[in-house]
Amino acid sequence: MNRHLDSYERYADYGDRVRVRPNPKANRPRSKQRPDYSSAPVGMVIGVDRGRYTVIIDADSGSERTVLCARASELRKTAIVIGDLVRVAGDTSGAAGTLGRIVSVAERTTLLRRSADDTDRIERVMVANATQMLIVVAAANPEPRVGLVDRSLVAAYDAGIRPLICVTKTDIADPSVFLAHFRALDVPVFFSAYNDWPIAQLQKQLAGETTVFIGHSGVGKSTLINALVPDANRATGHVNSVTGRGRHTSSSSVALRLRGEKTKSAWVIDTPGVRSFGLGHVSAASVIAGFADLAEIVAECPRGCDHSATTPDCELNLRAQQGELSDSQRSRLDSLRRLLATADAPDRQ
Repeated sequence: MNRHLDSYERYADYGDRVRVRPNPKANRPRSKQRPDYSSAPVGMVIGVDRGRYTVIIDADSGSERTVLCARASELRKTAIVIGDLVRVAGDTSGAAGTLGRIVSVAERTTLLRRSADDTDRIERVMVANATQMLIVVAAANPEPRVGLVDRSLVAAYDAGIRPLICVTKTDIADPSVFLAHFRALDVPVFFSAYNDWPIAQLQKQLAGETTVFIGHSGVGKSTLINALVPDANRATGHVNSVTGRGRHTSSSSVALRLRGEKTKSAWVIDTPGVRSFGLGHVSAASVIAGFADLAEIVAECPRGCDHSATTPDCELNLRAQQGELSDSQRSRLDSLRRLLATADAPDRQ
């Protein structure tokens, strides 16, 4: 005991000469009071490239400018995608060599997502705030695939986005048999042939909207966009004669402005060609919500009903047996069941 006391007394003799270790980072504690960015200008993300974001501020006005931005450190775990509405601080002049900073992301009205495959529950955010999805398929070369369109429709209904279909290369083959699968869904369809693009019809449909283009590589999606937006300069490719698949030409998503004569400018979002569309994040309820008239009937189904044609207590089957479904509803029921099966089936497209 005395030995310990002696040691204490010896160290106590140093008094004020004991050196206190300084803050190793040589900075002050972080304040809890954060800057107020409520007056920072709002813009839309129209391009994403290796950690840099192209944001257009005050679009369609005399003060419109395009600002290159980085993200604020507090947003490093937040996905920022094409179509996002963001607040930008710092240098927002858009002058060459300047860099703004994205400090917040507004709540999204819609969110188009996909997963790597159907077993992957981690969603990949593709596009934010889109109002329409144009599913581009070719009548031939490459052959149209019902599976990809079904999957795209499921993703659109899940996101609350209005689906459209455009069939290209109709000068090569008749797509009527293929389109019969979707007739009951009441999805607008546009037809395109070599040097005969449905520009006027599409411009009317796209006016004032934000439309994301989805399709396999080689179906003519980028060619169609170049026809709609002459200064887009999107790279186009060809279809491999052996595999029947197109070569990826669009490597990243980008928003392009489609100017209207009397209406507000529209935005066209080109995405890389897809080979698969995982739906691991989509629930059956999201698919059913896209069929408003049938959803009212589904609401009366017993809990746990899978809505298949072999489920005896399914309200949809009971109504069909009693002749209470119209011809249109019967066709839509077939489409609903196909899409429900698609959402649950492995991604083979």
